[in-house]
Amino acid sequence: MRAKQQWIEGLRKMRRNVYLHGDKVDRDDESMIGPLNTIGATFDFAQMPEHAEVMTAISHLSGERINRFCHVHQSREDLHKKQDMTRLLCQNVGGCTQRCMGTDALNAISCASYEADKDNKGATQYYQNFLQWLDRFQRQDLVGCCAQTDVKGDRTKRPSQQDDPDLYLRVVEKNKDGIVVRGCKIHITVAPQADEILVVPTRALLPTEKDWAVSFAVPGDWEGVKLVVRATNQRPRQHYPKGFLQGTTEAMVIFEDAFIPWERVFLCGEAQHGGVLALLFALYHRHSYSGCKPAVSELMMGTVALAAEYNGVERERHVRDKLAHMILVAELGYAAGFTASEKGAPQVFMPGQGLVPYGPGTYIPDSIYCNVGRCLSGEAYYHELETLADISGGVPSTIPYEEDWANPEITGLLEKYSRRNPGVAPDNQQRLWRHVGDILCSAYGGVMAVAAVHGGGSPIMEKIAITSQYDINRRKEMVKRLAGIDDARNPAVAKGAKK
Repeated sequence: MRAKQQWIEGLRKMRRNVYLHGDKVDRDDESMIGPLNTIGATFDFAQMPEHAEVMTAISHLSGERINRFCHVHQSREDLHKKQDMTRLLCQNVGGCTQRCMGTDALNAISCASYEADKDNKGATQYYQNFLQWLDRFQRQDLVGCCAQTDVKGDRTKRPSQQDDPDLYLRVVEKNKDGIVVRGCKIHITVAPQADEILVVPTRALLPTEKDWAVSFAVPGDWEGVKLVVRATNQRPRQHYPKGFLQGTTEAMVIFEDAFIPWERVFLCGEAQHGGVLALLFALYHRHSYSGCKPAVSELMMGTVALAAEYNGVERERHVRDKLAHMILVAELGYAAGFTASEKGAPQVFMPGQGLVPYGPGTYIPDSIYCNVGRCLSGEAYYHELETLADISGGVPSTIPYEEDWANPEITGLLEKYSRRNPGVAPDNQQRLWRHVGDILCSAYGGVMAVAAVHGGGSPIMEKIAITSQYDINRRKEMVKRLAGIDDARNPAVAKGAKK
Protein backbone atom coordinates (compact mmCIF):
# COMPACT_ATOMS: atom_id res chain seq x y z
CA MET A 1 0.00 0.00 0.00
CA ARG A 2 1.20 3.50 -0.81
CA ALA A 3 1.83 6.43 1.49
CA LYS A 4 0.28 9.83 0.86
CA GLN A 5 3.50 11.32 -0.49
CA GLN A 6 3.97 8.47 -2.96
CA TRP A 7 0.51 9.14 -4.35
CA ILE A 8 1.26 12.87 -4.71
CA GLU A 9 4.57 12.12 -6.43
CA GLY A 10 2.65 9.98 -8.91
CA LEU A 11 0.28 12.87 -9.66
CA ARG A 12 3.25 15.14 -10.38
CA LYS A 13 4.45 12.81 -13.13
CA MET A 14 1.15 12.86 -15.04
CA ARG A 15 0.60 14.71 -18.29
CA ARG A 16 -0.79 18.24 -17.90
CA ASN A 17 -4.37 18.09 -19.12
CA VAL A 18 -6.04 19.94 -16.22
CA TYR A 19 -7.57 23.36 -16.95
CA LEU A 20 -8.25 25.72 -14.05
CA HIS A 21 -8.87 29.51 -14.09
CA GLY A 22 -8.01 29.62 -17.79
CA ASP A 23 -4.63 27.90 -17.45
CA LYS A 24 -3.18 24.43 -17.59
CA VAL A 25 -2.07 23.48 -14.10
CA ASP A 26 -0.31 20.67 -12.30
CA ARG A 27 -2.32 18.22 -10.24
CA ASP A 28 -0.68 19.43 -7.02
CA ASP A 29 -1.45 23.09 -7.76
CA GLU A 30 -1.91 25.07 -4.53
CA SER A 31 -5.55 25.77 -5.42
CA MET A 32 -6.21 22.04 -5.01
CA ILE A 33 -4.50 21.60 -1.64
CA GLY A 34 -7.81 20.69 0.06
CA PRO A 35 -8.51 17.47 -1.87
CA LEU A 36 -4.82 16.52 -1.57
CA ASN A 37 -5.21 16.73 2.21
CA THR A 38 -8.51 14.85 2.18
CA ILE A 39 -7.57 11.96 -0.09
CA GLY A 40 -4.18 11.87 1.58
CA ALA A 41 -5.94 10.85 4.79
CA THR A 42 -7.17 7.66 3.09
CA PHE A 43 -3.52 6.62 2.75
CA ASP A 44 -2.50 7.83 6.21
CA PHE A 45 -5.29 6.00 8.06
CA ALA A 46 -4.59 2.76 6.18
CA GLN A 47 -1.08 2.83 7.68
CA MET A 48 -2.39 3.07 11.26
CA PRO A 49 -2.56 -0.31 13.07
CA GLU A 50 -5.56 0.77 15.14
CA HIS A 51 -7.61 1.30 11.97
CA ALA A 52 -6.35 -1.66 9.93
CA GLU A 53 -9.55 -3.68 10.40
CA VAL A 54 -11.77 -1.14 8.66
CA MET A 55 -9.22 0.59 6.41
CA THR A 56 -7.75 -2.51 4.78
CA ALA A 57 -9.00 -5.79 3.32
CA ILE A 58 -7.64 -9.03 1.87
CA SER A 59 -7.78 -9.04 -1.93
CA HIS A 60 -9.83 -11.90 -3.40
CA LEU A 61 -7.42 -11.84 -6.34
CA SER A 62 -3.96 -11.82 -4.79
CA GLY A 63 -4.65 -12.75 -1.18
CA GLU A 64 -2.63 -9.72 -0.14
CA ARG A 65 -3.69 -6.94 2.22
CA ILE A 66 -4.87 -3.89 0.30
CA ASN A 67 -6.46 -0.52 0.93
CA ARG A 68 -10.21 -1.10 1.33
CA PHE A 69 -10.87 1.63 -1.24
CA CYS A 70 -9.47 -0.81 -3.84
CA HIS A 71 -11.53 -3.79 -2.66
CA VAL A 72 -14.44 -5.67 -4.25
CA HIS A 73 -16.96 -6.64 -1.57
CA GLN A 74 -16.98 -10.38 -0.93
CA SER A 75 -19.39 -10.49 2.01
CA ARG A 76 -21.88 -8.57 4.10
CA GLU A 77 -19.01 -7.90 6.50
CA ASP A 78 -17.17 -6.09 3.70
CA LEU A 79 -20.20 -3.85 3.17
CA HIS A 80 -20.39 -3.12 6.90
CA LYS A 81 -16.69 -2.23 7.05
CA LYS A 82 -16.87 0.00 3.99
CA GLN A 83 -19.66 1.94 5.70
CA ASP A 84 -17.67 2.22 8.94
CA MET A 85 -14.50 3.21 7.07
CA THR A 86 -16.37 6.01 5.32
CA ARG A 87 -17.83 7.28 8.59
CA LEU A 88 -14.45 7.17 10.35
CA LEU A 89 -12.68 9.14 7.64
CA CYS A 90 -15.46 11.71 7.29
CA GLN A 91 -15.34 12.37 11.03
CA ASN A 92 -11.62 13.11 10.75
CA VAL A 93 -11.46 15.13 7.52
CA GLY A 94 -14.61 17.15 8.15
CA GLY A 95 -16.81 15.73 5.40
CA CYS A 96 -16.59 13.85 2.09
CA THR A 97 -13.63 11.45 1.82
CA GLN A 98 -13.73 11.89 -1.99
CA ARG A 99 -12.30 8.43 -2.76
CA CYS A 100 -15.47 6.36 -2.50
CA MET A 101 -16.66 7.00 -6.08
CA GLY A 102 -13.91 4.83 -7.50
CA THR A 103 -14.69 2.04 -5.03
CA ASP A 104 -18.38 2.14 -5.83
CA ALA A 105 -17.71 2.11 -9.59
CA LEU A 106 -15.34 -0.86 -9.55
CA ASN A 107 -17.81 -2.93 -7.53
CA ALA A 108 -20.59 -2.12 -9.99
CA ILE A 109 -18.39 -2.90 -12.99
CA SER A 110 -17.38 -6.25 -11.51
CA CYS A 111 -21.04 -7.32 -11.66
CA ALA A 112 -22.10 -5.91 -15.03
CA SER A 113 -18.99 -7.02 -16.93
CA TYR A 114 -19.43 -10.58 -15.65
CA GLU A 115 -23.10 -10.75 -16.63
CA ALA A 116 -22.45 -9.25 -20.08
CA ASP A 117 -19.84 -11.93 -20.79
CA LYS A 118 -22.27 -14.62 -19.62
CA ASP A 119 -24.98 -13.38 -21.97
CA ASN A 120 -22.46 -13.11 -24.82
CA LYS A 121 -21.50 -16.79 -24.28
CA GLY A 122 -17.75 -16.25 -24.47
CA ALA A 123 -17.73 -13.79 -27.36
CA THR A 124 -16.42 -11.04 -25.06
CA GLN A 125 -13.92 -10.94 -22.20
CA TYR A 126 -15.02 -7.83 -20.33
CA TYR A 127 -14.76 -9.49 -16.92
CA GLN A 128 -11.24 -10.75 -17.56
CA ASN A 129 -10.30 -7.26 -18.74
CA PHE A 130 -11.68 -5.92 -15.50
CA LEU A 131 -9.86 -8.47 -13.32
CA GLN A 132 -6.52 -7.72 -14.98
CA TRP A 133 -7.12 -4.01 -14.55
CA LEU A 134 -8.26 -4.51 -10.94
CA ASP A 135 -5.17 -6.55 -10.03
CA ARG A 136 -2.92 -3.65 -11.02
CA PHE A 137 -5.28 -1.12 -9.38
CA GLN A 138 -5.04 -3.01 -6.09
CA ARG A 139 -1.31 -3.76 -6.18
CA GLN A 140 -0.43 -0.13 -6.92
CA ASP A 141 -3.02 1.26 -4.47
CA LEU A 142 -4.47 3.61 -7.06
CA VAL A 143 -7.14 6.28 -6.63
CA GLY A 144 -10.16 6.05 -8.90
CA CYS A 145 -12.97 8.45 -9.70
CA CYS A 146 -16.24 7.60 -11.41
CA ALA A 147 -17.34 9.48 -14.53
CA GLN A 148 -21.05 8.75 -14.80
CA THR A 149 -23.16 11.88 -15.29
CA ASP A 150 -23.54 12.95 -18.91
CA VAL A 151 -24.41 16.52 -19.90
CA LYS A 152 -27.74 15.12 -21.25
CA GLY A 153 -28.71 18.09 -23.46
CA ASP A 154 -32.49 18.23 -23.83
CA ARG A 155 -33.71 16.43 -20.70
CA THR A 156 -36.97 15.46 -22.41
CA LYS A 157 -35.09 13.35 -24.99
CA ARG A 158 -33.25 10.06 -24.75
CA PRO A 159 -29.60 9.70 -25.85
CA SER A 160 -30.61 8.51 -29.33
CA GLN A 161 -33.08 11.39 -29.72
CA GLN A 162 -30.67 14.27 -29.06
CA ASP A 163 -29.89 16.70 -31.87
CA ASP A 164 -26.23 16.14 -30.96
CA PRO A 165 -25.56 12.46 -30.15
CA ASP A 166 -22.38 13.41 -28.25
CA LEU A 167 -24.42 14.88 -25.38
CA TYR A 168 -24.25 11.39 -23.89
CA LEU A 169 -20.80 9.82 -24.10
CA ARG A 170 -20.78 7.24 -26.89
CA VAL A 171 -18.70 4.92 -29.02
CA VAL A 172 -18.01 6.49 -32.43
CA GLU A 173 -15.72 3.79 -33.83
CA LYS A 174 -14.72 0.17 -33.20
CA ASN A 175 -11.76 -1.71 -34.65
CA LYS A 176 -9.66 -4.77 -33.84
CA ASP A 177 -7.52 -2.77 -31.37
CA GLY A 178 -10.19 -0.95 -29.41
CA ILE A 179 -12.89 1.71 -29.48
CA VAL A 180 -13.02 5.48 -29.94
CA VAL A 181 -15.29 7.48 -27.63
CA ARG A 182 -16.59 11.03 -27.68
CA GLY A 183 -18.56 13.01 -25.11
CA CYS A 184 -18.38 14.74 -21.77
CA LYS A 185 -19.00 13.66 -18.18
CA ILE A 186 -19.76 16.36 -15.60
CA HIS A 187 -19.73 16.82 -11.79
CA ILE A 188 -16.80 14.38 -11.58
CA THR A 189 -15.40 14.68 -8.07
CA VAL A 190 -11.59 14.70 -7.64
CA ALA A 191 -10.91 13.78 -11.28
CA PRO A 192 -7.60 15.73 -11.19
CA GLN A 193 -6.48 13.74 -8.14
CA ALA A 194 -7.42 10.33 -9.61
CA ASP A 195 -4.93 7.89 -11.06
CA GLU A 196 -7.73 6.23 -13.03
CA ILE A 197 -11.07 7.45 -14.39
CA LEU A 198 -13.78 4.76 -14.44
CA VAL A 199 -16.53 5.47 -16.97
CA VAL A 200 -20.04 4.03 -16.63
CA PRO A 201 -23.39 4.84 -18.32
CA THR A 202 -25.70 7.35 -16.70
CA ARG A 203 -29.13 5.81 -17.30
CA ALA A 204 -31.25 2.90 -18.53
CA LEU A 205 -30.85 2.34 -22.27
CA LEU A 206 -32.99 0.97 -25.08
CA PRO A 207 -31.76 -1.98 -27.18
CA THR A 208 -31.21 0.50 -30.03
CA GLU A 209 -28.93 2.67 -27.86
CA LYS A 210 -25.92 0.36 -27.90
CA ASP A 211 -23.43 3.10 -28.74
CA TRP A 212 -24.05 4.68 -25.34
CA ALA A 213 -23.74 1.40 -23.40
CA VAL A 214 -20.02 1.67 -22.74
CA SER A 215 -17.76 1.30 -19.72
CA PHE A 216 -13.98 1.52 -19.47
CA ALA A 217 -11.12 2.87 -17.36
CA VAL A 218 -8.24 5.11 -18.41
CA PRO A 219 -5.49 6.99 -16.58
CA GLY A 220 -6.45 10.54 -15.69
CA ASP A 221 -3.92 11.95 -18.16
CA TRP A 222 -5.00 9.76 -21.08
CA GLU A 223 -4.53 11.14 -24.59
CA GLY A 224 -7.79 12.67 -25.83
CA VAL A 225 -9.00 13.51 -22.31
CA LYS A 226 -9.28 17.05 -20.94
CA LEU A 227 -10.29 17.98 -17.38
CA VAL A 228 -11.88 21.41 -16.86
CA VAL A 229 -11.88 21.89 -13.12
CA ARG A 230 -13.61 23.91 -10.42
CA ALA A 231 -11.62 23.84 -7.17
CA THR A 232 -13.25 24.84 -3.90
CA ASN A 233 -11.37 25.07 -0.62
CA GLN A 234 -12.14 26.25 2.84
CA ARG A 235 -10.88 29.76 3.52
CA PRO A 236 -7.14 29.72 4.25
CA ARG A 237 -6.03 31.08 7.62
CA GLN A 238 -2.87 33.07 8.18
CA HIS A 239 -3.10 33.80 11.89
CA TYR A 240 -5.64 31.29 13.22
CA PRO A 241 -5.15 28.07 11.21
CA LYS A 242 -7.75 25.32 11.18
CA GLY A 243 -7.02 21.86 12.49
CA PHE A 244 -7.68 20.35 9.04
CA LEU A 245 -8.01 22.18 5.70
CA GLN A 246 -10.50 20.42 3.43
CA GLY A 247 -11.48 21.10 -0.16
CA THR A 248 -12.87 19.50 -3.30
CA THR A 249 -12.55 19.55 -7.06
CA GLU A 250 -15.27 18.89 -9.61
CA ALA A 251 -14.45 18.43 -13.27
CA MET A 252 -15.94 18.31 -16.72
CA VAL A 253 -14.15 15.31 -18.20
CA ILE A 254 -14.11 15.75 -21.98
CA PHE A 255 -13.33 12.83 -24.30
CA GLU A 256 -12.23 14.07 -27.72
CA ASP A 257 -12.22 10.95 -29.89
CA ALA A 258 -10.20 9.15 -27.24
CA PHE A 259 -8.94 5.71 -28.23
CA ILE A 260 -9.56 3.01 -25.61
CA PRO A 261 -7.79 -0.37 -26.15
CA TRP A 262 -9.97 -3.45 -25.72
CA GLU A 263 -8.11 -4.55 -22.59
CA ARG A 264 -9.48 -1.45 -20.83
CA VAL A 265 -13.08 -1.91 -22.04
CA PHE A 266 -15.59 -3.48 -19.62
CA LEU A 267 -18.83 -3.04 -21.61
CA CYS A 268 -19.50 -2.05 -25.21
CA GLY A 269 -22.96 -2.28 -26.71
CA GLU A 270 -24.79 -4.36 -24.10
CA ALA A 271 -27.65 -1.92 -23.50
CA GLN A 272 -29.46 -3.88 -20.78
CA HIS A 273 -26.32 -4.32 -18.70
CA GLY A 274 -25.37 -0.69 -19.32
CA GLY A 275 -28.60 0.35 -17.62
CA VAL A 276 -28.02 -2.06 -14.73
CA LEU A 277 -24.46 -0.76 -14.36
CA ALA A 278 -25.76 2.81 -14.11
CA LEU A 279 -28.17 1.81 -11.35
CA LEU A 280 -25.59 -0.32 -9.54
CA PHE A 281 -23.06 2.49 -9.28
CA ALA A 282 -25.76 4.79 -7.89
CA LEU A 283 -26.79 2.07 -5.44
CA TYR A 284 -23.26 1.47 -4.16
CA HIS A 285 -22.68 5.21 -3.88
CA ARG A 286 -25.88 5.75 -1.90
CA HIS A 287 -24.66 3.03 0.42
CA SER A 288 -21.43 5.01 0.90
CA TYR A 289 -23.59 7.96 1.95
CA SER A 290 -24.86 5.87 4.85
CA GLY A 291 -21.35 6.19 6.23
CA CYS A 292 -20.44 9.74 5.28
CA LYS A 293 -23.75 11.51 5.93
CA PRO A 294 -24.08 10.29 9.54
CA ALA A 295 -20.55 11.60 10.08
CA VAL A 296 -21.46 14.95 8.52
CA SER A 297 -24.53 15.12 10.77
CA GLU A 298 -22.32 14.35 13.77
CA LEU A 299 -20.03 17.20 12.82
CA MET A 300 -23.00 19.52 12.34
CA MET A 301 -24.52 18.60 15.71
CA GLY A 302 -21.11 19.12 17.35
CA THR A 303 -20.92 22.56 15.75
CA VAL A 304 -24.48 23.39 16.88
CA ALA A 305 -23.72 22.21 20.42
CA LEU A 306 -20.55 24.33 20.58
CA ALA A 307 -22.38 27.36 19.21
CA ALA A 308 -25.05 26.94 21.88
CA GLU A 309 -22.40 26.56 24.59
CA TYR A 310 -20.40 29.57 23.41
CA ASN A 311 -23.62 31.61 23.26
CA GLY A 312 -24.59 30.41 26.73
CA VAL A 313 -27.85 28.78 25.67
CA GLU A 314 -26.86 25.11 25.73
CA ARG A 315 -29.42 24.29 28.45
CA GLU A 316 -32.40 25.71 26.56
CA ARG A 317 -35.04 23.13 25.69
CA HIS A 318 -35.26 24.12 22.03
CA VAL A 319 -31.53 23.49 21.68
CA ARG A 320 -31.86 19.99 23.10
CA ASP A 321 -34.82 19.33 20.78
CA LYS A 322 -32.83 20.41 17.75
CA LEU A 323 -29.87 18.25 18.73
CA ALA A 324 -32.19 15.29 19.30
CA HIS A 325 -33.58 15.64 15.77
CA MET A 326 -30.07 15.73 14.32
CA ILE A 327 -29.14 12.60 16.25
CA LEU A 328 -32.26 10.85 14.93
CA VAL A 329 -31.36 11.63 11.31
CA ALA A 330 -27.71 10.64 11.71
CA GLU A 331 -28.35 7.31 13.36
CA LEU A 332 -31.38 6.39 11.25
CA GLY A 333 -29.28 7.04 8.13
CA TYR A 334 -26.53 4.83 9.50
CA ALA A 335 -29.05 2.16 10.54
CA ALA A 336 -30.53 2.10 7.03
CA GLY A 337 -27.05 1.60 5.58
CA PHE A 338 -26.24 -1.09 8.15
CA THR A 339 -29.45 -2.91 7.27
CA ALA A 340 -28.66 -2.55 3.57
CA SER A 341 -25.32 -4.24 4.28
CA GLU A 342 -26.89 -6.99 6.37
CA LYS A 343 -29.48 -7.72 3.68
CA GLY A 344 -26.84 -7.50 0.96
CA ALA A 345 -26.35 -10.38 -1.49
CA PRO A 346 -25.07 -11.00 -5.05
CA GLN A 347 -28.44 -10.01 -6.51
CA VAL A 348 -30.25 -7.05 -8.04
CA PHE A 349 -33.87 -6.00 -8.49
CA MET A 350 -35.15 -6.50 -12.03
CA PRO A 351 -38.56 -5.01 -12.99
CA GLY A 352 -41.13 -7.78 -13.33
CA GLN A 353 -38.77 -10.37 -11.84
CA GLY A 354 -37.91 -9.08 -8.38
CA LEU A 355 -34.51 -9.96 -6.91
CA VAL A 356 -32.36 -12.11 -9.19
CA PRO A 357 -28.74 -13.34 -8.91
CA TYR A 358 -26.31 -10.98 -10.61
CA GLY A 359 -22.53 -10.87 -10.91
CA PRO A 360 -19.63 -13.13 -9.93
CA GLY A 361 -20.46 -13.15 -6.22
CA THR A 362 -19.78 -9.48 -5.51
CA TYR A 363 -22.01 -8.40 -2.64
CA ILE A 364 -24.58 -5.72 -3.46
CA PRO A 365 -26.35 -3.76 -0.69
CA ASP A 366 -30.13 -3.84 -0.41
CA SER A 367 -31.62 -1.21 -2.70
CA ILE A 368 -34.61 -0.12 -0.60
CA TYR A 369 -32.56 0.61 2.51
CA CYS A 370 -29.76 2.30 0.55
CA ASN A 371 -32.22 4.69 -1.03
CA VAL A 372 -34.21 5.27 2.17
CA GLY A 373 -31.08 6.20 4.13
CA ARG A 374 -29.66 8.42 1.41
CA CYS A 375 -32.94 10.26 0.80
CA LEU A 376 -33.63 10.81 4.51
CA SER A 377 -30.20 12.18 5.31
CA GLY A 378 -29.74 14.17 2.09
CA GLU A 379 -33.00 16.07 2.45
CA ALA A 380 -32.15 16.83 6.09
CA TYR A 381 -28.97 18.75 5.32
CA TYR A 382 -30.57 22.14 4.66
CA HIS A 383 -32.57 21.74 7.85
CA GLU A 384 -29.29 21.16 9.68
CA LEU A 385 -27.88 24.34 8.14
CA GLU A 386 -30.99 26.21 9.28
CA THR A 387 -30.49 24.86 12.80
CA LEU A 388 -26.86 25.96 12.84
CA ALA A 389 -27.80 29.45 11.61
CA ASP A 390 -30.53 29.69 14.23
CA ILE A 391 -28.28 28.77 17.16
CA SER A 392 -25.20 30.67 15.97
CA GLY A 393 -26.89 33.98 15.24
CA GLY A 394 -25.42 36.57 12.89
CA VAL A 395 -21.81 36.61 14.11
CA PRO A 396 -20.45 34.06 11.60
CA SER A 397 -21.47 36.34 8.73
CA THR A 398 -20.17 39.61 10.21
CA ILE A 399 -17.11 38.71 12.31
CA PRO A 400 -14.12 40.97 11.51
CA TYR A 401 -11.33 39.56 9.36
CA GLU A 402 -8.64 37.56 11.11
CA GLU A 403 -6.05 40.21 10.17
CA ASP A 404 -7.94 42.66 12.36
CA TRP A 405 -7.93 40.19 15.24
CA ALA A 406 -4.16 39.88 14.81
CA ASN A 407 -3.67 43.68 14.81
CA PRO A 408 -2.26 44.60 18.27
CA GLU A 409 -3.94 48.02 18.12
CA ILE A 410 -7.44 46.53 18.29
CA THR A 411 -7.05 42.90 19.42
CA GLY A 412 -7.88 43.79 23.03
CA LEU A 413 -11.00 45.70 22.00
CA LEU A 414 -12.23 42.87 19.79
CA GLU A 415 -11.72 40.35 22.58
CA LYS A 416 -13.49 42.63 25.08
CA TYR A 417 -16.57 43.18 22.94
CA SER A 418 -16.85 39.70 21.46
CA ARG A 419 -16.93 37.85 24.78
CA ARG A 420 -20.13 35.93 25.45
CA ASN A 421 -19.68 32.88 27.64
CA PRO A 422 -17.14 33.96 30.30
CA GLY A 423 -15.91 30.37 30.52
CA VAL A 424 -14.74 30.35 26.88
CA ALA A 425 -11.63 32.22 25.74
CA PRO A 426 -12.30 34.94 23.13
CA ASP A 427 -9.71 33.33 20.86
CA ASN A 428 -11.64 30.05 20.86
CA GLN A 429 -14.93 31.82 20.30
CA GLN A 430 -13.76 33.63 17.18
CA ARG A 431 -12.22 30.42 15.81
CA LEU A 432 -15.58 28.69 16.14
CA TRP A 433 -17.46 31.52 14.42
CA ARG A 434 -15.01 31.41 11.52
CA HIS A 435 -15.55 27.68 11.26
CA VAL A 436 -19.32 28.21 11.25
CA GLY A 437 -18.82 30.87 8.58
CA ASP A 438 -17.04 28.30 6.42
CA ILE A 439 -20.12 26.09 6.66
CA LEU A 440 -22.81 28.76 6.25
CA CYS A 441 -21.29 31.72 4.42
CA SER A 442 -18.52 30.51 2.10
CA ALA A 443 -18.26 29.22 -1.45
CA TYR A 444 -17.10 25.90 -0.03
CA GLY A 445 -20.12 25.71 2.25
CA GLY A 446 -22.45 26.39 -0.68
CA VAL A 447 -20.87 23.67 -2.79
CA MET A 448 -21.14 21.17 0.05
CA ALA A 449 -24.82 22.04 0.61
CA VAL A 450 -25.74 21.30 -3.00
CA ALA A 451 -23.58 18.16 -2.98
CA ALA A 452 -25.35 16.91 0.15
CA VAL A 453 -28.67 16.99 -1.70
CA HIS A 454 -27.61 15.85 -5.19
CA GLY A 455 -24.51 13.70 -4.65
CA GLY A 456 -25.24 10.08 -5.51
CA GLY A 457 -28.46 11.10 -7.22
CA SER A 458 -31.14 13.67 -6.51
CA PRO A 459 -33.83 12.81 -3.92
CA ILE A 460 -36.41 12.34 -6.67
CA MET A 461 -34.34 9.50 -8.11
CA GLU A 462 -34.13 7.82 -4.72
CA LYS A 463 -37.90 8.12 -4.29
CA ILE A 464 -38.44 6.62 -7.75
CA ALA A 465 -36.19 3.69 -6.81
CA ILE A 466 -38.00 3.19 -3.51
CA THR A 467 -41.54 3.31 -4.91
CA SER A 468 -40.72 1.23 -8.01
CA GLN A 469 -39.18 -1.59 -5.97
CA TYR A 470 -41.34 -1.55 -2.85
CA ASP A 471 -44.32 -3.90 -2.96
CA ILE A 472 -47.18 -1.47 -2.29
CA ASN A 473 -49.82 -3.93 -3.52
CA ARG A 474 -48.86 -6.40 -0.80
CA ARG A 475 -49.48 -3.70 1.81
CA LYS A 476 -52.86 -2.93 0.26
CA GLU A 477 -53.80 -6.59 0.57
CA MET A 478 -52.87 -6.49 4.29
CA VAL A 479 -55.27 -3.62 4.85
CA LYS A 480 -58.04 -5.24 2.80
CA ARG A 481 -57.84 -8.34 4.99
CA LEU A 482 -57.97 -6.31 8.20
CA ALA A 483 -60.84 -4.13 6.93
CA GLY A 484 -62.84 -7.06 5.58
CA ILE A 485 -62.72 -5.79 2.01
CA ASP A 486 -63.74 -8.24 -0.74
CA ASP A 487 -62.79 -7.11 -4.25
CA ALA A 488 -65.53 -9.34 -5.64
CA ARG A 489 -68.01 -6.68 -4.49
CA ASN A 490 -66.44 -4.03 -6.74
CA PRO A 491 -68.61 -3.13 -9.77
CA ALA A 492 -65.97 -3.97 -12.38
CA VAL A 493 -65.28 -7.38 -10.85
CA ALA A 494 -69.00 -8.15 -10.43
CA LYS A 495 -69.75 -7.14 -14.02
CA GLY A 496 -67.02 -9.41 -15.31
CA ALA A 497 -68.42 -12.31 -13.28
CA LYS A 498 -71.90 -11.92 -14.86
CA LYS A 499 -70.44 -12.12 -18.34
